[in-house]
Amino acid sequence: QVQLVESGGGLVQPGGSLRLSCAASGRIFSINYMGWYRQVPGKRRELVASITSIGNTNYGDSVKGRFTISRDNAKNTVYLQMNSLKPEDTAVYYCNVVITAAPSVGNYWGQGTQVTVSS
Repeated sequence: QVQLVESGGGLVQPGGSLRLSCAASGRIFSINYMGWYRQVPGKRRELVASITSIGNTNYGDSVKGRFTISRDNAKNTVYLQMNSLKPEDTAVYYCNVVITAAPSVGNYWGQGTQVTVSS
């Protein structure tokens, strides 16, 4: 099995920055897709950013130009650098990885980390 451990969430003032990390561990040969999603109560989980194994990135419209996703394949870790944070960025942020190579084929989610943007 694969475990995802997220870190870096917290309380920040509007205009501030945070960096989220998500480290995958277990029997992993390679990770195809790594992404960050977020969810607020009563709303659907939405894509924040994603990155493929070859570095292609995709961002939600609301975070373009402010957030940057990156990954370290040697560490099986994905990062989300969040700048110019706004109150509407407040949510629980979830890490997601998709593995298509044995022995740990599957779609995995982290436990979530709270990000609160407030003065």
